[in-house]
Amino acid sequence: MPIDDAAGVQLGMALNTGTALPIVTELCRHQVGAFLEVADGVDDVVVACTQERALFSELAQQKNSVAPIRFVNIRETGGWSKDAAKALPKMAALLAAAALPDPEPVPVVTYQSGGHLLITGPANRVLPWAERLGAQLDISVLLTDGGSGMLQERTFPTFSGNQIQIDGWLGAFKVRWQQANPIDLEICTRCNACVDACPEQAIDLMYQIDLNKCTSHSDCVKACGPIGAIDFNRSATQRSGDFDLVLDLCDTPVLTMHQPPQGYFAAGDDAQRQTDAALKLAAMVGEFEKPKFFLYKDKLCAHGRNGQIGCTSCIDVCSAEAISHDGNLVKVTPNLCVGCGACTTVCPSGALTYAYPRAPDTGKRIKTMLTTFAKAGGEQPALLLHSADKGAALITQLGRLAKAGGKLQGVPARVLPLALHHTASTGIDLWLAAVAYGASHVTILLSGEEAPDYVTALEQQIAIGQTILSGLGYQGSHLSLIRAASPAALDSAMQQLAVAAVPSQRALFAVAAEKRGTLDLVIGHLLKFAPEKPEQIALPAGSLYGTVNINTSACTLCMSCVGACPESALMDNAETPQLRFVEKNCVQCGLCETTCPENAITLTPRLLLTDVAKQSRVLNEAAPFHCIRCSKPFGTAQMIETMLGKLSLHGAFAGNLDRIKMCSDCRVVDMMSNTKETSITDLKRGA
Repeated sequence: MPIDDAAGVQLGMALNTGTALPIVTELCRHQVGAFLEVADGVDDVVVACTQERALFSELAQQKNSVAPIRFVNIRETGGWSKDAAKALPKMAALLAAAALPDPEPVPVVTYQSGGHLLITGPANRVLPWAERLGAQLDISVLLTDGGSGMLQERTFPTFSGNQIQIDGWLGAFKVRWQQANPIDLEICTRCNACVDACPEQAIDLMYQIDLNKCTSHSDCVKACGPIGAIDFNRSATQRSGDFDLVLDLCDTPVLTMHQPPQGYFAAGDDAQRQTDAALKLAAMVGEFEKPKFFLYKDKLCAHGRNGQIGCTSCIDVCSAEAISHDGNLVKVTPNLCVGCGACTTVCPSGALTYAYPRAPDTGKRIKTMLTTFAKAGGEQPALLLHSADKGAALITQLGRLAKAGGKLQGVPARVLPLALHHTASTGIDLWLAAVAYGASHVTILLSGEEAPDYVTALEQQIAIGQTILSGLGYQGSHLSLIRAASPAALDSAMQQLAVAAVPSQRALFAVAAEKRGTLDLVIGHLLKFAPEKPEQIALPAGSLYGTVNINTSACTLCMSCVGACPESALMDNAETPQLRFVEKNCVQCGLCETTCPENAITLTPRLLLTDVAKQSRVLNEAAPFHCIRCSKPFGTAQMIETMLGKLSLHGAFAGNLDRIKMCSDCRVVDMMSNTKETSITDLKRGA
């Protein structure tokens, strides 16, 4: 890479080290002593090389080093590109981000597996793998057809059936199936008596009856005798079992979600996938942990109220089926969550937030990279968000090919790669924050590992974010997706990344823990330096900002919408029949719209940029109706008229319509008085 002593001075200044960074040319071999020297202290050590990460880690361990050691790739991400001579600001940015402390620890999700593996599918696929894995794992097999071959001596539990259902996760799978064949393989002793007795030769050495050949003469049942393995009239056909692991070799996988639970592998008839799954399964014995990737605040959730359903964004987008409906709230199963973060990206209220790393941690990394890049003299930075697995591998391949002297350019000097656990884990709060920090473009690399629903969600969120930026007058395209399955495709896409307008002054705020808190800061900064200052911006459907419209001729001010609103955007007035609204609080969940008995509410997505958004405004009001008995105000005239119209023909109310015109206290008094008078009349008649 084109780094010399002068570059070391420049990097040191950009990173505020107070001294030039040490530059080495053969760090992993002849100059490894330089690493051992700095690793001998207690200060954090950042090694700008990932090629020999294993070597450095082993050397530090041998030396009993206590210094925290981090690694960052500045070679394939910038030093090996056609722009390498301009890549120092990027290198400084990557080094600064690598020096940040690790995210705070979060609660963990624990799995315990004893290695009890169920292999299911056709016999010709299942039995060979059962024999191979039997020495490493506790095997059970569930055969979906008799197939060809021969069942050997009983070395593992053997079942047969269909209509298979699988629930659970690593260490806690519950499998249910239907016992379809008259022969129960777990009872069968393989004595061959049934094979000899069957005149149609409908039973082979897999000990399953071919029901297309069988005429149900029951000779096999008699031959089986007291063993009782054969029953044509079996009534209890539902079977189930508990397993730690599942290898699914069926033609059509039992579980079809994009992100199946950990411990479940679907390989079908693909030999390579079967081998890969077997290698992973063999290592899945013991206790395992993963971070609990999400934080759920039920008080902010806009999913449901009073049995009515509003927002379902998180349920709709989850490809692991880890989120379900639980009354008025949602329920997230931590063991099924794979940490994609898509639910947090689409959540309008911030009830679901990404916990590892938290939004403030990712925001700090983005801010540090962009600030350091600018300080080192970089211009027009673009942020490239990519997955830490396939995305990082694709970038590495591109860097290698660019260095090899081919036609590829490599990662441009202005493009700053940032690895994420999953590319769906960030949303418009962090994207727009990056623009506020000076990013002229934010792009997300899709490498083909993402679920289709995730891609759709990212496209929708990009449309919302870009609409806000364009509405404020910031010219150009700021947000985009890159779809690339090869280094060449990635190279071409990055060379074409747009340079869009940014605020004239970089923001100084830190990303907040809550999504809408961050967006308030971001939009405030973008508006302050915006080329245009509109009062409002029309947003696409599904946006997290908007207003509520009331058809005042239909609204009876029953306040059902107030009781349904989870964000206190809709409020009543204790002094007078009045429906009030604070637009800043509205998340466009639609609960008010679905709850309204008069269908008087519609939603309009928009971003209101004036102070009116923060103020309470009246959507509908009416003069109160006065009790015909005590003149106390209650309800509204329109509400009473509507009730009278609906109940006047009802037998239970037709004779007492005046009570509807009374307040609750007078209604009770009138009912009691009427009951007392009726009782006295009845007594007189009896006398």
